[in-house]
Amino acid sequence: MTEGERPGALRGGPGNAGEVFLVFLRLGLTSFGGPIAHLGYFREALVTRRRWIDEAGYADLVALCQFLPGPASSQVGFALGLLRGGGLLGGLAAWTAFTLPSALLLLAFAYGASAISGPVGGGLIHGLKLVAVAVVAQAVWGMARSLAPDRSRASLALGALLLTVFAPTAFSQILAIALGALAGLVLCRSDDGPGSGPRAVPVTRRAGGVALAVFLLLLFGLPFLAQVLGAHALAVSDAFYRSGAFVFGGGHVVLPLLRSALVEPGWVSPDAFLAGYGAAQAVPGPLFTVAAYLGAVAQPGPNGVFGAALALVAIFLPGLLLVYGTLPFWDAVRSRPAARAAMRGTNAAVVGILGAALYDPVWTGAVDSPRDFALAALAFVLLTVWKAPPWSVVVFTALSGLALAWV
Repeated sequence: MTEGERPGALRGGPGNAGEVFLVFLRLGLTSFGGPIAHLGYFREALVTRRRWIDEAGYADLVALCQFLPGPASSQVGFALGLLRGGGLLGGLAAWTAFTLPSALLLLAFAYGASAISGPVGGGLIHGLKLVAVAVVAQAVWGMARSLAPDRSRASLALGALLLTVFAPTAFSQILAIALGALAGLVLCRSDDGPGSGPRAVPVTRRAGGVALAVFLLLLFGLPFLAQVLGAHALAVSDAFYRSGAFVFGGGHVVLPLLRSALVEPGWVSPDAFLAGYGAAQAVPGPLFTVAAYLGAVAQPGPNGVFGAALALVAIFLPGLLLVYGTLPFWDAVRSRPAARAAMRGTNAAVVGILGAALYDPVWTGAVDSPRDFALAALAFVLLTVWKAPPWSVVVFTALSGLALAWV
């Protein structure tokens, strides 16, 4: 680290939107396992390998996005792209590249692509679940060593783990981070080093304020306009926008909201909704892209390609607006010594939350037998010891899961 450089600064010089797009396209094609696993993939690709940001700066972004409603992993990816790409274009490049593969696959499914079924499909999906175990375990191991290296922070991480294990809700994750911040004010003041995170955020406070105002305007304006104008497209946009704006934790948490918003009014049948949910488990990238499928099959229109695009933008937009609007203020707040102490506590809490997620749903949803455990352990060693590219471990583990299905 050169003199005067703060931890968390971007490494390897500034990037550009094209570089961001290509890196996140690869992640969008290979990141299986849900939002917690995605954070592990991001950490391996962008913190460990490419060194775009340091460990503490990455954990700061994760903590911020856990606080905000919306799809946490997509919000972290958007923020990383924004920082690396030098502004909004970089953030949009990251979001587009990470979202597009799964959105296109689910759109194809809506047009009649065969659902993954039978022993072949089941084996592949099971292998993908097992690689998620290895990816999350790698993330927990690496982040614990750097973000919970002493007794105080290790204890905070354990407390967050216990809270989220015994109260497995999105609210408990937010509470764990909040309690970690309060405990950090007391227990983590001895470290008087410089603040973490990026040196500068390429978003002005004015632009951030505008983004927050747009978030609120759409939240309250869409239902009003839909009722006044009677436009079904506005009603559909409002349904997806509200689902994205009111969900904490992302991923599976959004599904009950979507079911309430789409199935109850009769826009999507219960069978079609469940089919889309099943297909979403078999594709990489964010689970929020199930909106592309639901927008395509919704009745009455808009549906098809236009309906998919409308639903996709509407469900992601609130989370992205919140990140864009909060980042310039977040950086200023955490530059204060008290805020740095609080962030050390929240970073430790993030480690605990990730550790709890390693058990449930990642471990409990994937490891059913000693063979599963052995394959997950092998994938972990390939990632951590042999430093194999994550995409190659995904392919290897998926094919191994397929082979085990026939044994």
